[in-house]
Amino acid sequence: DIDECLVNNGGCDHFCRNTVGSFECSCQKGYKLLTDERTCQDIDECSFERTCDHTCINYPGSFECLCHKGYTLYGLTHCGDIDECSISNGSCDHGCLNTMGSYECVCPPGKKLHWNKKDCVDMVKCLPNAKPAPKAHLVCSKTEGIESCFLSCPSNTLFVPDSENSYTLSCGIPVQQGKAQQKRNATLPSCADSVSPPIKQKARFKIKDAKCHLQPRSKEKVKDAGKQADFDNCQVTFVNLKCDSSKKKRRGRKSPSKEVSHITAEFEVEMKSDEVSDTCNIDCVRKRMEQKLQTAIKTLRKSINKQQFYIQFSGTEYEVAQKPAKATEGHEACSAGQVLQDRKCVTCSTGTFYSGEHNQCIPCSPGTYQDTEGQLTCEPCPSNDGQGVAGARNVSECGGKFNLIIKGLGQCSAGHYSSDGFKPCRVCPVGTYQPEPGRTLCFPCGGGLVTKYEGAVSFQDCETKVHCSPGHYYNSTTHRCIRCPVGTYQPEFGQNYCITCPGNTSTDFDGSTNVTHCKNQHCGGELGDYTGYIESPNYPGDYPANVECIWNINPPPKRRILIVVPEIFLPIEDECGDVLVMRKSASPTSITTYETCQTYERPIAFTSRSRKLWIQFKSNEGNSGKGFQVPYVTYDEDYQQLIEDIVRDGRLYASENHQEILKDKKLIKALFDVLAHPQNYFKYTAQESKEMFPRSFIKLLRSKVSRFLRPYK
Repeated sequence: DIDECLVNNGGCDHFCRNTVGSFECSCQKGYKLLTDERTCQDIDECSFERTCDHTCINYPGSFECLCHKGYTLYGLTHCGDIDECSISNGSCDHGCLNTMGSYECVCPPGKKLHWNKKDCVDMVKCLPNAKPAPKAHLVCSKTEGIESCFLSCPSNTLFVPDSENSYTLSCGIPVQQGKAQQKRNATLPSCADSVSPPIKQKARFKIKDAKCHLQPRSKEKVKDAGKQADFDNCQVTFVNLKCDSSKKKRRGRKSPSKEVSHITAEFEVEMKSDEVSDTCNIDCVRKRMEQKLQTAIKTLRKSINKQQFYIQFSGTEYEVAQKPAKATEGHEACSAGQVLQDRKCVTCSTGTFYSGEHNQCIPCSPGTYQDTEGQLTCEPCPSNDGQGVAGARNVSECGGKFNLIIKGLGQCSAGHYSSDGFKPCRVCPVGTYQPEPGRTLCFPCGGGLVTKYEGAVSFQDCETKVHCSPGHYYNSTTHRCIRCPVGTYQPEFGQNYCITCPGNTSTDFDGSTNVTHCKNQHCGGELGDYTGYIESPNYPGDYPANVECIWNINPPPKRRILIVVPEIFLPIEDECGDVLVMRKSASPTSITTYETCQTYERPIAFTSRSRKLWIQFKSNEGNSGKGFQVPYVTYDEDYQQLIEDIVRDGRLYASENHQEILKDKKLIKALFDVLAHPQNYFKYTAQESKEMFPRSFIKLLRSKVSRFLRPYK
């Protein structure tokens, strides 16, 4: 035998293995051998389906998954939402609300969020010449016996398109603000002199044969409306309006579906001290205002029934819903906050607002900004000095003095605070700490603990009675280290919290020290009639303990199942505690096709011994492993003899090159495509086949296919 590997490595790029009478090239992990059976090429893992949840970066011989902001990586390739509220309460002064990819700090009644979006400060009290908070205004008119109503909204109206057929509109400022309104109205101090809780009423209206579609009213109709006489006038503090459309089936099979829209409106009316008099006390005023609001709602119901209800803000009147016939007229095909470009509806970007009057997206004027897409107004900047650039996309682009503050010039540094978060600042006293700049308070260590010095920037500066290791948190009440509960972890020493696992993941045990211990419990896979795959939970990360997965593959009539196990990682150390089994049914005595409890890095292909397959994966509480991702294909049972002849031939596995074919996701997908739908063979040219598979593999298949088809020649 000649050892070809001794001369120029046999012409192989990476590895050369001598065989009797020949030799074989192979590649490092992350590379594949080209069809010349010499050259190694990097595998672009990012070109495969489902490689990474978010962003995939390919490197020579490897790849990396990255997650969007607000998400963290787990299971090597998956991204889960970070629960920022579990990390020191999101550093919020009061409450913390986690959202997908972000979070919000919330404040109690009577307080609002500071510009740092973390601290809660008192509502600004009214100065003698301060303007009152903007309010909504409901005006109803009557002409020739037909009522029509207009809801006039201030400039800070929030429009949220929930879907194609629904939207929400918040008009004015609620007396007791929720988190969303506090965030939106932080620049607008509530200057109302309230004497008691506001009057609240909720009403639901129905619009027949119309779809929720906020659209500018035509100028001709607005001119006609100007001739109407004033009928009723009701000043409301706040209106939250939600319009939702659905199709209602008419009786009879051939009748078309009928569009029905519902408007749910919540009204708030504030009671003022100047309305209370000697002749009418608080209860009297409340009763009067309730009656007035009820009368207005009755009139509003009549106007909505006749589709004569309009909303007015930013100088434009809008129809709340439209009949299907109108939706095809010009720009009216798009929802509010969108314009027609190249026959497509495009949402107005941040820094702009939709002008119904001009039917286009217009940049926010200097002194205003808009940080949300598809809005109908712009928000006023906090400085209100009219400075800054046009088209500001967030509050930091407002310009003027506030812009300097936002950029950090004049902010209090970490370990310091002031009443507004800006200089001059005071140092955090002993027993408190502050990790962030621009704050209005310092956090106490709790439990009577002191810090080593003034100006502390972390809880780790607090002199705790015991030093907690990773996987634990310090309890300031009992002064003990507590193990992080299941579903949380802590990678650092001396912390007073545990971080919640990302997304829908959890840990196997308590006391976890790393996000890698967080595992998805969901049994993965897609089961199709022709192709599909099964996947161990958290793949390609280690699967969780004490998990059980059941899959059922039930192919269409006259089709059989072919399965390829490219590789499987089940630790054998715990005496077959983790098992993958494939059999005809759940009965332990039914025909078994495949069963394993250990790791195999060599691939194997096999046909199912039964027409249907019941597949079970069970893990115990012992060791864990990477698990598996197993693809399958169903094929016409007429090919049963040919397929079995191929998969049972030892030459399919003897060569490392052939083994790599069964591990190559793109090549397996192409083979499965042709097996599931033989006519798709003609999609691939002879040249493409030669470039995809090595000569030895094509030779093996050709001999078997020709022998199988010979009786038909």
